Amino acid sequence: MSNSQTILEQNTHASDSAVQLLTGEKYRGDGFYGRSDGLHTIQIDLSGFIGHIEIQGTLAVEPVDDDWFSVTMGTGSQSVDTTGLIQEENINRIEFDHPATKVKSYNFTGNYVWVRAKISNWTDGAVNSIKMNH
Repeated sequence: MSNSQTILEQNTHASDSAVQLLTGEKYRGDGFYGRSDGLHTIQIDLSGFIGHIEIQGTLAVEPVDDDWFSVTMGTGSQSVDTTGLIQEENINRIEFDHPATKVKSYNFTGNYVWVRAKISNWTDGAVNSIKMNH
Protein backbone atom coordinates (compact mmCIF):
# COMPACT_ATOMS: atom_id res chain seq x y z
CA MET A 1 0.00 0.00 0.00
CA SER A 2 1.43 3.38 -0.94
CA ASN A 3 1.12 6.66 0.93
CA SER A 4 0.73 10.06 -0.71
CA GLN A 5 1.13 13.31 1.17
CA THR A 6 2.02 16.94 0.68
CA ILE A 7 5.32 17.50 2.48
CA LEU A 8 5.45 21.25 1.76
CA GLU A 9 2.38 23.43 1.29
CA GLN A 10 2.31 26.58 -0.85
CA ASN A 11 4.90 29.19 0.16
CA THR A 12 5.54 32.45 -1.68
CA HIS A 13 8.66 34.58 -1.46
CA ALA A 14 8.19 38.17 -0.29
CA SER A 15 9.59 39.37 -3.69
CA ASP A 16 12.06 41.68 -1.96
CA SER A 17 15.16 39.84 -3.28
CA ALA A 18 16.13 38.82 0.27
CA VAL A 19 17.55 35.31 0.50
CA GLN A 20 15.19 33.05 2.43
CA LEU A 21 15.58 29.60 3.97
CA LEU A 22 12.64 27.28 4.63
CA THR A 23 12.79 23.84 6.21
CA GLY A 24 9.61 21.80 6.11
CA GLU A 25 8.18 19.54 8.77
CA LYS A 26 9.15 15.87 8.94
CA TYR A 27 6.96 13.24 7.26
CA ARG A 28 7.03 9.49 7.56
CA GLY A 29 9.19 7.75 4.98
CA ASP A 30 9.28 4.11 3.90
CA GLY A 31 11.51 3.09 6.80
CA PHE A 32 8.90 4.25 9.31
CA TYR A 33 6.57 1.54 8.03
CA GLY A 34 9.30 -1.12 7.78
CA ARG A 35 8.98 -1.41 4.01
CA SER A 36 11.93 -2.99 2.25
CA ASP A 37 11.88 -1.33 -1.21
CA GLY A 38 12.58 2.22 0.01
CA LEU A 39 11.20 3.77 -3.20
CA HIS A 40 9.98 7.37 -2.86
CA THR A 41 8.73 9.75 -5.56
CA ILE A 42 8.39 13.49 -5.08
CA GLN A 43 6.57 15.97 -7.28
CA ILE A 44 7.68 19.61 -7.15
CA ASP A 45 5.29 22.31 -8.40
CA LEU A 46 6.89 25.77 -8.87
CA SER A 47 5.87 29.23 -10.13
CA GLY A 48 8.64 31.71 -10.99
CA PHE A 49 10.86 30.01 -8.41
CA ILE A 50 14.53 30.98 -8.02
CA GLY A 51 16.44 28.98 -5.42
CA HIS A 52 17.57 25.52 -4.36
CA ILE A 53 15.49 22.55 -3.25
CA GLU A 54 16.78 19.59 -1.28
CA ILE A 55 14.99 16.55 -0.01
CA GLN A 56 16.44 15.40 3.27
CA GLY A 57 16.10 12.08 5.05
CA THR A 58 17.03 10.59 8.38
CA LEU A 59 17.29 7.12 9.86
CA ALA A 60 16.71 8.44 13.39
CA VAL A 61 13.37 7.69 15.04
CA GLU A 62 13.47 10.99 16.95
CA PRO A 63 15.75 13.19 14.81
CA VAL A 64 17.60 16.32 15.85
CA ASP A 65 19.10 18.83 13.38
CA ASP A 66 22.39 16.91 12.99
CA ASP A 67 20.58 13.70 11.96
CA TRP A 68 19.35 15.05 8.59
CA PHE A 69 21.20 14.61 5.28
CA SER A 70 20.44 15.31 1.61
CA VAL A 71 19.16 12.32 -0.33
CA THR A 72 20.33 11.56 -3.85
CA MET A 73 17.51 11.82 -6.37
CA GLY A 74 17.32 10.44 -9.89
CA THR A 75 15.96 12.77 -12.54
CA GLY A 76 15.07 10.06 -15.01
CA SER A 77 17.58 11.59 -17.44
CA GLN A 78 20.19 9.27 -18.84
CA SER A 79 23.47 9.80 -20.63
CA VAL A 80 25.88 7.49 -22.41
CA ASP A 81 29.60 7.81 -21.72
CA THR A 82 32.38 7.10 -24.22
CA THR A 83 32.41 3.39 -23.31
CA GLY A 84 28.71 3.03 -24.11
CA LEU A 85 27.74 2.75 -20.44
CA ILE A 86 24.34 4.27 -19.69
CA GLN A 87 24.31 6.45 -16.60
CA GLU A 88 21.34 8.04 -14.89
CA GLU A 89 21.66 11.63 -13.75
CA ASN A 90 21.57 11.84 -9.95
CA ILE A 91 21.53 15.01 -7.88
CA ASN A 92 21.48 16.06 -4.23
CA ARG A 93 20.07 19.54 -4.80
CA ILE A 94 17.83 20.98 -7.49
CA GLU A 95 19.03 24.46 -8.47
CA PHE A 96 16.97 27.07 -10.31
CA ASP A 97 19.05 30.16 -11.15
CA HIS A 98 16.35 31.61 -13.43
CA PRO A 99 12.60 31.78 -12.73
CA ALA A 100 11.15 28.27 -13.10
CA THR A 101 7.48 27.51 -13.57
CA LYS A 102 7.12 23.76 -13.84
CA VAL A 103 5.99 20.53 -12.31
CA LYS A 104 8.73 17.90 -12.12
CA SER A 105 9.09 14.50 -10.48
CA TYR A 106 12.14 12.83 -8.94
CA ASN A 107 12.72 9.38 -7.46
CA PHE A 108 14.96 8.31 -4.62
CA THR A 109 15.50 5.07 -2.76
CA GLY A 110 16.29 4.61 0.90
CA ASN A 111 14.64 3.26 4.01
CA TYR A 112 14.38 6.73 5.53
CA VAL A 113 12.32 6.92 8.70
CA TRP A 114 11.54 10.61 8.13
CA VAL A 115 11.71 12.85 5.04
CA ARG A 116 11.45 16.64 4.70
CA ALA A 117 11.95 19.39 2.12
CA LYS A 118 14.49 22.20 2.50
CA ILE A 119 14.47 25.40 0.41
CA SER A 120 17.63 27.54 0.38
CA ASN A 121 19.05 30.46 -1.64
CA TRP A 122 15.42 31.37 -2.31
CA THR A 123 15.14 34.83 -3.86
CA ASP A 124 11.84 34.85 -5.77
CA GLY A 125 8.72 32.96 -6.81
CA ALA A 126 6.60 30.30 -5.16
CA VAL A 127 6.69 26.67 -4.22
CA ASN A 128 3.11 25.64 -4.94
CA SER A 129 3.64 22.24 -3.34
CA ILE A 130 6.00 19.35 -2.86
CA LYS A 131 4.23 16.01 -2.72
CA MET A 132 5.65 12.61 -1.84
CA ASN A 133 4.46 9.13 -2.67
CA HIS A 134 5.98 5.97 -1.21
